[in-house]
Amino acid sequence: MNPKKWAELLRYSSPYSILVIKGRNKIIELQCPFEVELRHDIGVLINGTVQSVEMVKLSTTMLTVFIIKGDAYYYYHFNILMK
Repeated sequence: MNPKKWAELLRYSSPYSILVIKGRNKIIELQCPFEVELRHDIGVLINGTVQSVEMVKLSTTMLTVFIIKGDAYYYYHFNILMK
């Protein structure tokens, strides 16, 4: 992706929220901080623990990244918990 397209995409995203599909085609916006549960051990985080997402970023390869305790982790390591 060239820098101009990258800038355009980031223009409409917020590092403090994420859109999630809930139930049958209902889209909701979760504001940071929101909770996630670890699917397996990764780094210093242990499987099954609940963590708080401080920020949501987008990697240069277009993957969602969660910022937890100041460290970045790819979204697919977690289950998003919704109340």
